[in-house]
Amino acid sequence: MFNKIRSIFRSRTPPKQKVVKARFDAAQTTTDNHRHWAAADHLSADMEASPEVRRTLRQRARYEVANNSYAKGLVQMLANDTIGTGPRLQMLSGDENFNDEVETAFSKWADAVHLPAKLRTMRMARCQDGEAFAVLATNPKVRHEVKLDLMLVEADRISGDLKWVEDDRSVDGITFDQWGNPLSYRVLKYHPGDIHYMPGDEAVRVPAEFMIHIFRQDRPGLHRGIPELTAALPLFAQLRRYNLAVLSAAEAAADFAAILYTDAPPNGESDEVEPMDSIPLERNMMLTVPAGWKMGQLDPKQPAANHSEFVKIILSEIARCAVTTYGTLAGDFSGHNYASGRLDNQIYHKSILVDRSFWESEVLNRIFEVWFREYQLATMQPLTSERHTWFWDGFPHVDPSKEASAQEKRLANNTTTLAAECAKDGRDYMSVLHQRAKEIKLMKQLGIPVAGEEPAETPTEPDDGSEPKE
Repeated sequence: MFNKIRSIFRSRTPPKQKVVKARFDAAQTTTDNHRHWAAADHLSADMEASPEVRRTLRQRARYEVANNSYAKGLVQMLANDTIGTGPRLQMLSGDENFNDEVETAFSKWADAVHLPAKLRTMRMARCQDGEAFAVLATNPKVRHEVKLDLMLVEADRISGDLKWVEDDRSVDGITFDQWGNPLSYRVLKYHPGDIHYMPGDEAVRVPAEFMIHIFRQDRPGLHRGIPELTAALPLFAQLRRYNLAVLSAAEAAADFAAILYTDAPPNGESDEVEPMDSIPLERNMMLTVPAGWKMGQLDPKQPAANHSEFVKIILSEIARCAVTTYGTLAGDFSGHNYASGRLDNQIYHKSILVDRSFWESEVLNRIFEVWFREYQLATMQPLTSERHTWFWDGFPHVDPSKEASAQEKRLANNTTTLAAECAKDGRDYMSVLHQRAKEIKLMKQLGIPVAGEEPAETPTEPDDGSEPKE
């Protein structure tokens, strides 16, 4: 029996590592770079993001967001720009009355469950915690005929069982089938940091069809997310330490109103002065100093001339982990002209558009699928599936007049459509046309001239007193 166990352990012993011989400089290990690459590993995606590692990263990211205004602003900026006031549904069936009815019902339900606010919270959690969870559950208190609700769950509550032998189809609370599809999620009754939590408490198994789990999969085979701020956490710490050190140095220099110093050598011709003694000073007074001594002030060395440049460089590096730029992160475009400011926004807006596409496929479509089924049951309609799309808040243009001129030219050249142009502003072109038709009709009734139309000619009275010609 002992020999059998020993043979098993021998078979699991990794082979002796060989020296890598390659013509790639980055693959060479030298005395100059071995310390830099010492932390590089060969772990799998899930082992690299083990529960202990993710827990540590979550704690540090939350601490930094709570105490660093730049980190807090970055997280809130991503949530506000991605989700905004909330996505709006547009049905694409051939029945306009049916479309309006469903769109209105979904809008009222979204307001009843505070859907935009919950989506913003999920976006903040994905950036700060690395992942966000939401359970599609029935809530009888929802003030709508559809009682579906979105119940948010923090990542710490999705945890696996404590087992001696790990199940090869489970990853920290998530069970998968043989094709890699999630089957269920193990949700703790209480948060591990809650006063009511007790190790070993029973957990709830939530089927995967009722759980929404979003994270950024940076590696194939990764099943749990790490904070999007991970790469920037050391930079946040450096920036805070540097600013505190500069402030401490400036305060230390400012604490001394004046100092007494002498150029005389030791035991030279100067009066004795008690070392490190302090003299209270008053405003507008005349002061005499001991013989051989001079009065001066400390030369403040902080903040240095390059302090603001260092802060800008650190913030620019931090901004890259969120695919944005310094101007957008710091809210400071004072060093930009029109072209560079617009280019900064274009880079950031492109990443927001990509992220919104992710939210549509992974979150909104799943929510609408369950909601629409419940809506059809509640309104006694036949169960059908209808095509739909989503509208988001538009991005304000730096120069609205130039954008309006370019939009007019694109429409005149037939290189775009009214639907596409309205979608950029987060509006439904059908609603725009219907509303515009009502306004034009009312303007004509009130005799208000309509832009683009020539005013109707009114008959004038002839000077000779004859009847006007028709």
